[in-house]
Amino acid sequence: MNRLFVSAAHKSSGKTTLCIGLAAALRARGEAVQPFKKGPDYIDPLWLGLAAGRPCYSLDPYLSGADELRAEFARRMAGASLGLVEGNKGLHDGVALDGSNSNAALAAMLGTPVVLVIDARGMTRGVAPLILGFQAFDPAIRVAGVILNQVGGARHEAKLRAVIAQYTGVPVLGAVQHDERVAILERHLGLVPSNEADAARARVGEIAARIASQVDLDALLAVARSANQGQTTFSEAVDERKTWSVPDSRGTGLRIGIARDAAFGFYYPGDLDALREAGAELVPFDALRDKRLPDVDALFIGGGFPETHMDALAANGAMRAAVRGAIESGMPAYAECGGLMYLARSIEWNGRRAEMAGVLPADIVMHARPVGRGYVHLRETGRGPWPARPSTLIRAHEFHYSSVENLAPGLEFAYDVERGHGIDGRRDGIVYKNLLASYAHLRDVAGHHWAARFVNFAVTAKAHA
Repeated sequence: MNRLFVSAAHKSSGKTTLCIGLAAALRARGEAVQPFKKGPDYIDPLWLGLAAGRPCYSLDPYLSGADELRAEFARRMAGASLGLVEGNKGLHDGVALDGSNSNAALAAMLGTPVVLVIDARGMTRGVAPLILGFQAFDPAIRVAGVILNQVGGARHEAKLRAVIAQYTGVPVLGAVQHDERVAILERHLGLVPSNEADAARARVGEIAARIASQVDLDALLAVARSANQGQTTFSEAVDERKTWSVPDSRGTGLRIGIARDAAFGFYYPGDLDALREAGAELVPFDALRDKRLPDVDALFIGGGFPETHMDALAANGAMRAAVRGAIESGMPAYAECGGLMYLARSIEWNGRRAEMAGVLPADIVMHARPVGRGYVHLRETGRGPWPARPSTLIRAHEFHYSSVENLAPGLEFAYDVERGHGIDGRRDGIVYKNLLASYAHLRDVAGHHWAARFVNFAVTAKAHA
């Protein structure tokens, strides 16, 4: 399997825009590009999936072991000619001090050559020791080339290329000039999602054209092909796919309504696949425009940016009433972060307040800085609507700038928080009737197949309705 790992010396080096352009440019050349993103992340994968024309899957070494990651990579590469993995932050950054869940560790797990993106602003000769340091720091990875980004002009590029050639011997695969025209707007959680951006496809096309003219795509593909010349192969991972533990697909007749619109778009494709594999049919609805729910047996309202769409959500009183009525009647429902916010009484942001669905007896207040950010460790209390597994530690993640205020006393919580913030630093997962609403974003991985648990619960609830 031809594959590349695109990482950077540090975060905000422009690698996401670069990867979007590479995915679209290589796709235009006839490559079947399968994008991956080192997790956790929702927004970058939306753009990468749009550019590649294939869903972008998350690979997270903090939540999954090496065998599962290799098997997941092999599984998703079916029908693809090129795997394009985008790292997060810097190449050697990660939670663990020993680097065991860093980008470099993931590249080593996948036997994937690394293309290092370097933000070259203000650099000339100093680029050499930077590259040499990345080459020498971890012998388990191979820096197969660099792409210079934010280059100041032809003269700047020539100096950088000369220095790199003289001191490092690492191929320069491209030099991308600074250009505000291809920048993607950012907001408090990162890039604006592609499900919101006006003319997103046109923007992807503009980025692809700029990248294709400044990156040697043939040399890049040669690096990708070199992944199969090393000692690491995927023969074992392909074999593992046959026995990798995922729920068996079975026809349950269960229909899950899933909010998919400009306000709610934070879903991992792998988790949606897991819901389908557990026997559910996913039926999308638009919380901004639809006036009633589709004919469904359960609800899934994921994360997103309800605060930036709070006026439109508030204006759609019919949908708010429909969601409230469904949950009050006992319909199984699962909500994450933005979904929790929507189910509260109100959202307050920048001095303005908007009414939400009013299912949860609480109000949401937005803040200028993150309230909860990073990985969380959860322990089930046994009070959640799904059958509990209190002895199992659940690893997940959160990233929210909002807090829950005016929470009514006496509510039940599904989780004790051992790491992270959750609702109040101690608890997460508000339980109301058959609803579980939390700030934590779950991942359906070997340690916690939440999708099958939710489907099984919903099927049981439907049978007893």
